[in-house]
Amino acid sequence: MGSRCSACGALALPPRPICHTCHSSNLEWVEFRGNAKLCAFTSIVVAPPSMTREGFGRDNPYVVGGVELDEGVRAVARIVGVNAKQPETIRVGTSLAAEFLSKGEDAEQQTTLMFKA
Repeated sequence: MGSRCSACGALALPPRPICHTCHSSNLEWVEFRGNAKLCAFTSIVVAPPSMTREGFGRDNPYVVGGVELDEGVRAVARIVGVNAKQPETIRVGTSLAAEFLSKGEDAEQQTTLMFKA
């Protein structure tokens, strides 16, 4: 989900309370299809504590990238379904699909947006 400004039509992801283009506060929810293309990426080997607890690090890197959705908005998210140990095999322009990872239970549950190749 994202937002669309009713005044100028600008789209935003994640949704915003104020339009980043015209500063209107008249925004509405919009559902994106979830199809995207990879614009840029990096393979991360020095992981923050939250990712090292999940087993990521020097021997098990992960990929984060900038993506552009078909609707034109851009986002930064974790990229799955690619070989983080061989970043030279990852191609800018690769088609991606949005995927959500839920961790935890009830009030502790967190949902993370990812894109899968």
